[in-house]
Amino acid sequence: MKINNQTTIKKEVSLYGVGLHTGQNVTLTFKPAPINHGFAFKRVDLEGEPIIPADASLVTNTDRGTSLEKNGVVIQTSEHVLAACVGMGVDNILLELNASEPPIMDGSSKFFVEALEEAGIVEQDAPRDEFIVEDVISFSDEETGSEILVMPSNEYQVTTMVDFGTKVLGTQNAYLNKMSDFKKEIADSRTFSFLHELEAMLTNGLIKGGDLNNAIVYVDKELSPDTMERLKEAFGKNEISIKPNGILDNLTLHYPNEAARHKLLDVIGDLALVGTHIRGKVIANKPGHTINTQFAKKLAKIIKAEKRNKVPKFDLNKPPLYDVTEIMNRLPHRPPFLLVDKIFELTDRSVIGTKNVTMNEPFFVGHFPGKPVMPGVLQIEAMAQTGGILALSTVDDPENYLTYFIKIDNVKFKQQVVPGDTLIFKLELISPIRRGICHMQGYAYANDKLACEAELMAKIVKTK
Repeated sequence: MKINNQTTIKKEVSLYGVGLHTGQNVTLTFKPAPINHGFAFKRVDLEGEPIIPADASLVTNTDRGTSLEKNGVVIQTSEHVLAACVGMGVDNILLELNASEPPIMDGSSKFFVEALEEAGIVEQDAPRDEFIVEDVISFSDEETGSEILVMPSNEYQVTTMVDFGTKVLGTQNAYLNKMSDFKKEIADSRTFSFLHELEAMLTNGLIKGGDLNNAIVYVDKELSPDTMERLKEAFGKNEISIKPNGILDNLTLHYPNEAARHKLLDVIGDLALVGTHIRGKVIANKPGHTINTQFAKKLAKIIKAEKRNKVPKFDLNKPPLYDVTEIMNRLPHRPPFLLVDKIFELTDRSVIGTKNVTMNEPFFVGHFPGKPVMPGVLQIEAMAQTGGILALSTVDDPENYLTYFIKIDNVKFKQQVVPGDTLIFKLELISPIRRGICHMQGYAYANDKLACEAELMAKIVKTK
């Protein structure tokens, strides 16, 4: 059955291991999260326990893994655990770490998937946000020959095509037509490297937590006695040899195309940084963390612009849910400072209202009288009053409560609002209302275009 609502996990589950690159012992704890939380990492080993969202804009390094950084706090190798979350259909989760890097486990997503199954997945009371791909979107790197694109499809699908240009590992393809098959087809595909890369990483101290049980090593060059001794020391083995299929011993491939499947796993994990479910088919030719995350950044910008410019569609001529009289029963504002005329839609997490801007508005008398323009601060105030309807809808007796601003962020004005315009306001909860704190994203539209936007935070206070 297709899930249309957001999901999280039922209970906490922890995993223990070492970070591949740091070699540090680490505990990863999966924790339930509220609606619209998305994926985020929490560093419980640092003062203040900072949270780093899984956001493409925070990618700082893609060398041998995808690293995120916010205010100097780093998360390394984020892709395997994020791929598991996407593959298992989880929307909201907090990933607590006591080090900078999740445990590498066996180099795949298998153990993360098992942990999520143990935790149990539950639906939440909010619709799942989804980016429906309607046109081909692509990104390419001429220098590497890598290309990644997404095209329309009925569900999220991924295909990877890789060509490593070596005899031991040549051209491979992998595909995933249903995300529900992630556990069976992709999750246990392990990370890999070539011997020449391994030598360089050992020299630079980049795989302190590596061993032959969490990475496939393809031998693409002659294994010298000196290299053999270094590998024995690094992996704590008495003997190391090369299998007939060209990989180091102590490990058997799960699939002939395991490398391509792992690249597909990486694509899913890196595109999780978009922050929205994708309904489309991703085709990646010679993918890697750099091009994956660059494409994620491009998609995120497109999705954000589409969401901002998506004007709510409804019939302005139909009777509203609340007219101005009903609005005055719920808000303390009165003319001339009542700046919302009608409410057309109201749910437990969003509201849509309107204001007809006329030449009779008292603020036009002194604000650019020769070229009347609605003051930006009053557009935000009108937006906030619309949001007040949403906030006060959560209490049984709204006439006995008030809402007060406590924070305004990311305010942007996109076009002038003049007499004759109809402003349409849409506000959505960014997070559930807790302890009377209401955090909303607001948009105002005029003439089918975005006029202004802002994040608003208000406190609901009882007056009687």
